[in-house]
Amino acid sequence: MDLTPIDDFRKSHQVNTKGALAAAIQLNRFFSADTLPIDASDYHTNKEGQVKGISKDNCQKILAEYGITRLLAAEGGRTSRGTMALMHDYAELINELRPTAEQFTEIEQYWVKRIRAFFTSKPFKLESDNSLSVDAAVEHLLQQAAQRQKENPGTMYVGTVLQHLVAAKLTIVAPEVEINGASVADDPTGRGGDFNVGDTAIHCTTAPASLLMDKCQRNIKAGLHPIIITVRDRVKTAWDLASDMGFENRLEVWDLQSFLSSNVHEHGHFTNAARRETLSRLVKAYNQIIDEHESDPSLHIEYNG
Repeated sequence: MDLTPIDDFRKSHQVNTKGALAAAIQLNRFFSADTLPIDASDYHTNKEGQVKGISKDNCQKILAEYGITRLLAAEGGRTSRGTMALMHDYAELINELRPTAEQFTEIEQYWVKRIRAFFTSKPFKLESDNSLSVDAAVEHLLQQAAQRQKENPGTMYVGTVLQHLVAAKLTIVAPEVEINGASVADDPTGRGGDFNVGDTAIHCTTAPASLLMDKCQRNIKAGLHPIIITVRDRVKTAWDLASDMGFENRLEVWDLQSFLSSNVHEHGHFTNAARRETLSRLVKAYNQIIDEHESDPSLHIEYNG
């Protein structure tokens, strides 16, 4: 079977994130068991915006048939933005192609191949150029995450990279710190922030907002010292919000670039060789956190320093 229309569909609909890939392979399986032409309305749930039948367990069951045991998507694509539109457009494509049972299997194998490629996709790169400052290298890393996020709407790459870089740095200086996946909320875990270290609650965010400021105020009332770590162009936003709420003198706001740069220089004893050694340790700790707490290996960082 000529799979060009399927490949064109993948490219035009940007089916290259874990949620979209999980949805696509399940939709293909559903449609292969249905009667053509597909009636897309049959796949609507009572809950607006979700597609009937899509789930993590169902996705993993299909992948297991191909020897893939690694988790693709925690929600199986069920809650990914755009899944409903994807389902309608894919149903339309299938109705045009009218594949046989054998051809449906070929299409499924195509999606499995794309999922395998996803799991082995290229990591972000941390520059190892000696002429480049640590600050600039971290900024370049965040730009890569921002570009990937732009190409894959609905996936928060920048926030995930930011949080796990902070986590990596903390595990080096405070090995006892508790680490969670970037999507794990604070409140259900009983944490005061993304990380609790001593009497300090550390919050990681790319977009400081009033809800975060409320958390910081609760931290203060509980006797904790709140610190916000964000991207550089959002530092002023955080300070302004805290000032508007009258507690700007009771918290810290740091940008990630400076947080990592100052620590790398300090622990690197302000020498090039030791600085590169510290960065290597940081990246190693970060990649280990990704392996343990995230299902997307493309979040890895490559550093050849």
